[in-house]
Amino acid sequence: MIARQLPGSFALILIILLLAVNAASFDLNGYYKSFATVYDLPSHTLSRIGIDPPPLGQVTNRLRLDARVHFGSVGSFSVAYDIVPRIQDRLLWESNLLTTGVARVSYRAIDFDRRIYPSSDDEVSTFGLLHNLDRAVVSVNAEHFDLYVGRQAIAWGSARAVNPTDVIAPYANTELDTEDRIGVDAVRVRVPMGFMGEIDAGYLFGDDFEFDRSAIYLRAKTYLWRTDVSTMILGFQENLLLGVDLARAVGGAGVWLEAGYVLDDAMSDRRRCSCGDYWRASIGVDYSLGGTVYGFLEYHFNGAGSNDADDYIDILSSSAFTEGGVSLMGQHYLIPGASWQITPLVMGSGEFLFNLGDPSVLLAPTVEYNVAENIYLAAGAFVGIGRTPSLTLGGSSLLDNLRLRSEFGTYPNIYYSSFRVYF
Repeated sequence: MIARQLPGSFALILIILLLAVNAASFDLNGYYKSFATVYDLPSHTLSRIGIDPPPLGQVTNRLRLDARVHFGSVGSFSVAYDIVPRIQDRLLWESNLLTTGVARVSYRAIDFDRRIYPSSDDEVSTFGLLHNLDRAVVSVNAEHFDLYVGRQAIAWGSARAVNPTDVIAPYANTELDTEDRIGVDAVRVRVPMGFMGEIDAGYLFGDDFEFDRSAIYLRAKTYLWRTDVSTMILGFQENLLLGVDLARAVGGAGVWLEAGYVLDDAMSDRRRCSCGDYWRASIGVDYSLGGTVYGFLEYHFNGAGSNDADDYIDILSSSAFTEGGVSLMGQHYLIPGASWQITPLVMGSGEFLFNLGDPSVLLAPTVEYNVAENIYLAAGAFVGIGRTPSLTLGGSSLLDNLRLRSEFGTYPNIYYSSFRVYF
């Protein structure tokens, strides 16, 4: 299996080296990261008997190489490749727990198998070797536009915690490594328009280039009345999103409003009503105190969710969750966050997601130490507080027996440490 997977990677490296010979310049950098993680699964209640699953462990290492070949002012070719050895409990290979490493994405027309060893057909015990060709993009810089063809990062939104218009490859709330956006296969054109204005259009290729798994968008950005204004229309997997994003400074603070309205199956002949349509919006403010303390407060409305925890399992099968990048199950959220430069080498931060309907909360504190230049140590956690799930008897399946009583009380508590080296 390894022999079938790696030749494509070696061929790509050879192409880069050949291009570098005739290039104006060539850059190579990257990083190594290691995450040690413990998942403490929520307890379940069954007929007054508490069921407390044992914690699960995971160690993930990630080596990423980023190479860029520059052809003067004409353009460039960029590629990034991740190799990810992972040791973890067998249950984590079989479950849908959110884990650090190579994420599954929708907008890739052709891709390697995610796992090099063992093969996708073989059972995993504890060790697995994963990889990810995350960038492979050619950029062309013309006089009136920039063109990007290949695997690249595409993301939008000014909101700090939840971006309603970012449905292409969003990260989950408990993702540990969000430094690099997941690459997608696309053709993208960006055209400057006046002062701080831009027209951005693109087509993203879905699995096997199928239209109903792909996306197409047009986004316009301008600066009006001291406000950054963006509007967009995005067709994705036969759904249609209409989005707006406003951001500006008020006094010494920054404020934003980002909203998106999704018309379910609007580009498909399956559409019969607007019953699956939904709004999502985030509004917030941030402020910096003296350069060492930064804080923000955001309210998020999720029209795809529910205020009743009994509905959570049912809504997870809707297109908002399977196609629209939605992961939050409630409707109303208050999200404060802050960071504090404790010393020149130590940074502390925290973010807290309050589901106002359950109620429940997800706490996400972190502390980071800059050991030396380009070397960092960090520790943190994602702790869910809320009513834990309950199990009943008599149903024909686990889902029939499972009852969620809050959102974040259902999450596993995640405790982690990380070591990062950049070169």
